[in-house]
Amino acid sequence: MAKKSSVGKTAMWILMALLFLGLGGFGAVNLSGNIRTIGSVGDKPIAVDTYARQVQQELNAISRQTGSNMSFAQAQQLGLDRAVLQRLLRDRALDHETTLMGLSIGDEVLRERILEIPAFQGVDGSFDREGYAQSLRSAGLNEADFETSLREETARQLLQGAILSGVEMPAAYAETLVSYISEKRDFTWVLLDETSLETPLEEPDAETLRAYFDANAESFVLPATKKITYAWLNPTDIIDEVELPEADLRAEYESRAEQYIQPERRLVERLVFADQETADQAAAALEVGGTTFEALVEERDLQLSDVDMGDVDLADLGAAGEAVFAAEVGTVAGPAPTGLGPALFRVNAVLPAQNISFEQAEPELRDALAADRAVRIVEAQAEDFDDRLAGGATLEELAEQTDMVLGQIDWTVDSSDDLAAYEGFREAAATVAEGDFPKIDQLGDGGIFALRLDEALPERPATFEDATEEVAERWRADAIVQQLRAIADTAKTEAEAGATWPEQGLTQREEKTQTRNAFLPATPAGFTAEVFEMAVGEIRIMEGSDTVVLVRLDAITPADKDNTEAQALVATLREQQNEALARGLFDIFSEDTLLRAGQNIDPRAVNAVNVSFQ
Repeated sequence: MAKKSSVGKTAMWILMALLFLGLGGFGAVNLSGNIRTIGSVGDKPIAVDTYARQVQQELNAISRQTGSNMSFAQAQQLGLDRAVLQRLLRDRALDHETTLMGLSIGDEVLRERILEIPAFQGVDGSFDREGYAQSLRSAGLNEADFETSLREETARQLLQGAILSGVEMPAAYAETLVSYISEKRDFTWVLLDETSLETPLEEPDAETLRAYFDANAESFVLPATKKITYAWLNPTDIIDEVELPEADLRAEYESRAEQYIQPERRLVERLVFADQETADQAAAALEVGGTTFEALVEERDLQLSDVDMGDVDLADLGAAGEAVFAAEVGTVAGPAPTGLGPALFRVNAVLPAQNISFEQAEPELRDALAADRAVRIVEAQAEDFDDRLAGGATLEELAEQTDMVLGQIDWTVDSSDDLAAYEGFREAAATVAEGDFPKIDQLGDGGIFALRLDEALPERPATFEDATEEVAERWRADAIVQQLRAIADTAKTEAEAGATWPEQGLTQREEKTQTRNAFLPATPAGFTAEVFEMAVGEIRIMEGSDTVVLVRLDAITPADKDNTEAQALVATLREQQNEALARGLFDIFSEDTLLRAGQNIDPRAVNAVNVSFQ
């Protein structure tokens, strides 16, 4: 019965896909001439219409997913046409294999499947013979073609089911993985850093740093660098030149009246009741100290955020305004009428009236308007500047003749200062090549820039002068680790002899039931993984960039195989592994059938179909 259901669903899917394509887009493919197939696999031809329909189906599916139409050229860039062709080759190879095996379904089974398809049923649920024929005609198929495709699809399903059924990975595989993941460790560790040194580290002299550089010269490398000249105009550079008539400033002040002129307000919480009697009882309980406002809110299964009104003025409160504004901060007013019913109001703060005059607001208004005008001026100039560059002007000439500022930067992927802080500039710098002509580009804050690549330097060895700061930092870190390592070696030896770390004056940290994905701050990279390699009682020393860690493994907790969560994980992994193995076996079988059947594809026919989509 399961196979019957599967075949029915498959047939329905095929039909609905064909109907959709026939009614919703297959007409876009219009081939002329006598081309009927694009090739064959074994003795199974691949019809032109079949390839065209499946390509159209994929295009429609992508369009539905993305919400926009995808052109065939875009689909070809994604390899859609090749994927469709490969799928058809595999399917026809399987059809060839089922024919050789004599695998098919009888006429009676085929009839039952067709009768079960809802699309072929009339309003009374019975088979509609005319509707069946009309649906197939709309899809560009005749009854024989459809019934043949249904037989072949069903045979493929039966063959696939036979291959996939019973495929199962050994249970030990999933159980071993879960045991590995679920193990836990108890360990004790000590962090040694620069503060653990008995004496402060002395500053190195130039000779020491030079010797360190010479010993490690191959590790000091300058990154790939682009020497770039740029012209940059930031709106802030011309903001002082912007003229603002007082009328414009006053108009802006009026448009922001609500910001500068505000009446006295209150920060209020409001708790509404269903009727006056309930509200009066709550107010009485508050008055005699029998409850609190918070308790009243909780009794209603609410939170304070649910009753918070924010800041409101007298008009916002309506009929309750006078009572609320007369109440002291921290007290509860009411019950007072509201549009939702009687309510209690708790006053949390008084916000005094605000009346900022035009004269007081003028500096802020001037800055805001000037910045906006400056951005517009820069935008207006951008096209002219770009035309000058296109006409042959250099960046140097552009900077001399305009407000643009000339600059130079040795840009790397790590640059982030000044102009390099803008994403737009970083993108342009990353892609600019020798010979590219400068052009005006926009920045996120309204600024503009143009750049020119003067020289591209590859990654290269650094000189001592280039890396002086890095040399000093690395020497210091290595010197710290070297001294800490000596302390750790002594502590490890004494611990193995029976002395505890606290007895040695070290601060230890105990960790219990840590898993493999545990992360502990200040530990070196790979710390947890190495802990899980240790034996119980073993002590190891691990080095960080400028720290050293001592760790002792105290206990190993194996995975609890009877744990419900572990059993669920084993079941999930087994299901995933079985599916992966089954897919792999079927893919191998499909490739083998294709090789044995042989394929013959006519590129001209395929191209003819592809051209019809363009």
